[in-house]
Amino acid sequence: MPEYAFDGQVAFVTGAGRGQGRSHAQQYAKHGADVVVVDGPKGVGTSQYPLASETQLDETASLVEDEGGDALVVRADVRRESAVEAAVEEAIDRFGRIDILANNAGIWNVADLVAMDEQRWDELLETVLKGTWLCSKHVGQQFVERDAGGKIVSTASTAGLVGARGSGHYAAAKHGVVGLTKALALELAEHGVNVNAVAPTGVATPMIDGILETMGDDALTSVSDASGSMNVLDDQLIEPRDVSEAYMWLSSDAARYVTGITLPVDAGMLAK
Repeated sequence: MPEYAFDGQVAFVTGAGRGQGRSHAQQYAKHGADVVVVDGPKGVGTSQYPLASETQLDETASLVEDEGGDALVVRADVRRESAVEAAVEEAIDRFGRIDILANNAGIWNVADLVAMDEQRWDELLETVLKGTWLCSKHVGQQFVERDAGGKIVSTASTAGLVGARGSGHYAAAKHGVVGLTKALALELAEHGVNVNAVAPTGVATPMIDGILETMGDDALTSVSDASGSMNVLDDQLIEPRDVSEAYMWLSSDAARYVTGITLPVDAGMLAK
């Protein structure tokens, strides 16, 4: 695998309690970065599966330190501006800077658009889209003030590039992340900030495991639509490390002239 150099840099990773976020945090540390690991263990009311716990977030911090990085644990709800602002301030107080923002926090659930209630719509859009904007806003302000460049990478989804039967609110939110990425890339370019997104197919994480365990056959169609049988290279879910590799590249100097894109990591799903 490629070697990236993040020595002396600080990565701010949301949704770091487990899954993709944990993988990203570990990889940043492996390549030399200190890492702010952020998650909101209290969860949301409409979740159909257990969300990351405080213990899991602490475990991520330990894994970062095992890789040689310094870890700062921040428990914050990315849907709340005061919490995001405080989290960024805590990171700056500890490390003096943020160089990379990894917008990974998100939730997913299964419900038809014509049947879901307002709370389910609001909580998912707030977590996936509003949370990405709030973190980008407050870390972006720090980038502008320093005027020394920076990297923002956000987790979109193949559902942000096509439709998604059974989780249309998720598709709408992830389409929003794609649009937000393009707009931020234009606004922050003059400050040397690269803004990109990654669009994974289905990833083998506790989120999907939890959905399947809780909902069983009711969730299988949506999972299949989002991943597995629709992939070309492999009919299995991809692994978090596959997404982390895209994050590392987009966060590195190797991608210094790449901005405003959404990079699929989809095993060929979108080619079908």
